[in-house]
Amino acid sequence: MRRRLHTPLVLLTALASLTLAPTAAHPASARPSGPGTNILVVGIDSRAGLSKAEKNRLNVGGKGCNCTDVMMLVHLSADERRASVVSIPRDSYVTYPEGRTPARSGKINGAYAIGGAPLTIRTVETVTGLHVDHYLETGFTGFEAAVNSLGGAVICTDKPLKDVNSGLDVTAGVHEVDGRGSLRYVRARHIGDNPGDLGRVRRQQRFVSDLLTRLTTRHALSSPLAAAHTAQTLLKSVRTDPATSLQDVVHLARALGRLTPRQREFATVPISDFDHRVPGAGSTLLWDQPRAKALWSALAADRPLTGDAHIQPPSGTPARPESLQVRVDDEAVAHKLRLAGFQRTATSAAPATRHPGPPVIRFAPGARHGATTLATALPGARLTPVPGHDETFDVTIGTAPVTVHPAHYDRNTIDGSPTPGHRLACPPPR
Repeated sequence: MRRRLHTPLVLLTALASLTLAPTAAHPASARPSGPGTNILVVGIDSRAGLSKAEKNRLNVGGKGCNCTDVMMLVHLSADERRASVVSIPRDSYVTYPEGRTPARSGKINGAYAIGGAPLTIRTVETVTGLHVDHYLETGFTGFEAAVNSLGGAVICTDKPLKDVNSGLDVTAGVHEVDGRGSLRYVRARHIGDNPGDLGRVRRQQRFVSDLLTRLTTRHALSSPLAAAHTAQTLLKSVRTDPATSLQDVVHLARALGRLTPRQREFATVPISDFDHRVPGAGSTLLWDQPRAKALWSALAADRPLTGDAHIQPPSGTPARPESLQVRVDDEAVAHKLRLAGFQRTATSAAPATRHPGPPVIRFAPGARHGATTLATALPGARLTPVPGHDETFDVTIGTAPVTVHPAHYDRNTIDGSPTPGHRLACPPPR
């Protein structure tokens, strides 16, 4: 019989960022369990119980909706050698299963407001085809206290991040933060040229990956005694299913502690439409059904997500081509790039002699997403980062024939594709 390992995933509650609400008992599910263990982790958007001073301190003003604002499905493989964390965007447009109320459609975060944890779980099971083995809720103050109890966390960014709504304001680099600073980081969703939940979800995933690594390097999970101490500390800040024992928590804590960053992977449900308008619901997200189905099928079969071509974006670029400034030393190629979507394109003087081979793209080291997008339009182009280079991408044409392809922007490419944990890791603070 499968062991009840509901709350050991408290180590992953760093993904949640909302007000703590009492957890409901896990409702019975008619779906059979598959290999591995699935844990649904949610954060509830409610300010109940927070004083005005606490709201101001944590930058969580405004009115809550009593709905889920953060939702992740965590899969621990049957052999406990891999953990997959899949974020489910809150605005995903789904159909709630029939129950006490007739079946209806809406944003997935609304299931909680209608039927609490039971309807939320049944909705996730219906749209994923997976059995939810365990369920966890957490919130603002619980998250802050958990991070503080672990001695803080590390966040990193290659450019300044500022979000008035969450209170986040950090410079480029690596920073050690406390629970309050961590909360601002994982809640921020109004940042730069790519706002919204996908960017926030990726930051949450990066945060969790580094937090787990930090716990491992501190030997907080290295032995039964250390894991028990860590679990007891965390259980003061989170609420768990009544059926979960401390022994269960310690068991999974140790399992997570044995995983390297390469054995952890993070993904977001693939999206096909980022602005699907629905009367009464506003802007919603539509899943890319073939890729989403492939993702859930992989978890059902206890397979890794990373490297699965059926889940990865088949094409697409990580930056909007119309947002890039490009200089090309060939007018004909510049014209073709403009037709391909690069609207801010200029020409530079052609050299007296062309270098042998394909085009070369020179760019600032922090602008690799844009360079990758430009390289998609120029197959075979060589990427050359140049320290001190300005924001413009310089294209030098060589002797090889140049073919220009249209550049199709796909946000999933940068924000949601399955990624192993080591690729999200921050460098150690100096």
